[in-house]
Amino acid sequence: MDRVRQAIRARHYSDRTEESYTRWIVRYIRYHRMRHPVEMGQREVTDFLSALATRRNVSPATQNQALSALLFLYREVLQQDLPWLDGIVRAQRPRLPSVLTRGEVRRVLGHLDGVPLLMARLLYGTGMRLLECCRLRVKDVDFGRRQIIVRAGKGNKDRITLLPAALRADLVRQIERARVVHTSDRSRGDGWVELPGALAAKYPNAGHEWPWQWVFPAARSYWHAPTRTKRRHHLHETVLQRAFRQAVLGSGLSKRATCHTLRHSFATHLLEDGYDIRTVQELLGHRDVSTTMIYTHIINRGWGAVRSPADRLDEDPGNEG
Repeated sequence: MDRVRQAIRARHYSDRTEESYTRWIVRYIRYHRMRHPVEMGQREVTDFLSALATRRNVSPATQNQALSALLFLYREVLQQDLPWLDGIVRAQRPRLPSVLTRGEVRRVLGHLDGVPLLMARLLYGTGMRLLECCRLRVKDVDFGRRQIIVRAGKGNKDRITLLPAALRADLVRQIERARVVHTSDRSRGDGWVELPGALAAKYPNAGHEWPWQWVFPAARSYWHAPTRTKRRHHLHETVLQRAFRQAVLGSGLSKRATCHTLRHSFATHLLEDGYDIRTVQELLGHRDVSTTMIYTHIINRGWGAVRSPADRLDEDPGNEG
């Protein structure tokens, strides 16, 4: 497992990918009674993936995540060129994403307040993912160009998304509140934040400077033993998740909705407004336009424009013959 972690970090994968991959590899080894992966092959991989679907009833996305972890194990860690890996079929994801109407978005947002409300409006107004919003830094909010730079998003990619004019004033006030927190921390000799990659070694004081601070800082700071500094983390994602869940319940929605539903709604509503799919693809940060194409199946066109024969039954009572 040390080799697995070294291989993941050498490729600059995210901490969450490392956590996910190591967890699935350990489960794979334990499922086969602690046999070494070198001793196993196609039959064992297929058996493990099948058990996930038939016994654990996991979703296709979860099954594909497990497969990706095992592919990484054999190809990148064990350096085995196994042609049978190419023949393993990934589970399909037939489900369409859940999308809220504009009225439903207003209803849910109406049950939020404070920082969770601003963050939820950002998710809907920019298409950012939950963690991308939580990890937003002051330097990446460009009021002059009316844009937000999303750093190290999914796939460790940077992208630019729009800054909604309706959120400008509230975002300015939030950043000023973050400045007050940072100023108070610095007055006590603290005020440090975590920096990505090896930037802390290249710029030793950057983590203490204002541009690198979080737009949504956590309420409490913590002691970082390796650097012997008092740091402040960004607001934990569960704060918004809990508030959003309560807002959905309070709004009386009949559909399931999470924070990520706001991202789906952002993309769908842009397409409904006539923006081209390439623009939406860039704003969402999708690698392939086929990923963005899924939203074309749920906008108010296509099937939404087809009128059922049942709607016409009472319109023309004549011609009964």
